[in-house]
Amino acid sequence: MMNRNIVLFGFMGCGKSTVGAELASNTGRELVDTDKLIEQSEGMSISEIFAQHGEQYFRDREHEICCQLAEGERLIISAGGGALTFRRNIDALRKGCELVLIDVSPEVIYERLKYDTTRPLLQCDDKMAAIRSLYARRDAVYREAADHTVNGDQPRGFVALDIMKAVGIL
Repeated sequence: MMNRNIVLFGFMGCGKSTVGAELASNTGRELVDTDKLIEQSEGMSISEIFAQHGEQYFRDREHEICCQLAEGERLIISAGGGALTFRRNIDALRKGCELVLIDVSPEVIYERLKYDTTRPLLQCDDKMAAIRSLYARRDAVYREAADHTVNGDQPRGFVALDIMKAVGIL
């Protein structure tokens, strides 16, 4: 258990990056972000990848990254919002990782993302409607994939502490 990776996942804006940084600081583990790895390898932003190559191309790169990261040890992996909506990514990551859902309500997500312009799936006139629709489609899949679920509505330090307790490193 101590060497297994910890995968943080959940809806965009749930706090994967900020909680991941807190966890890395608290545990001495390396934090890796699947979206940032894809951006680095492709030399462009997620929005640009979607625009130039389409979502399927992005999802294929995402799967490759999930397979590579599952082979590591003692990593904290911040997975993109859609990554664990795909069975192939869940199966790949489950081999060497504890999957932790950071559960956040649509209302909190909206407050966190209402001014964000970097997320392709929220570039629309009614962000709240888009969040609710996408959340409704993803929620059951997220819950089924999770080995552990923590409340992401609380401050990141508390979320990190709850994760450490859930995966048995505290």
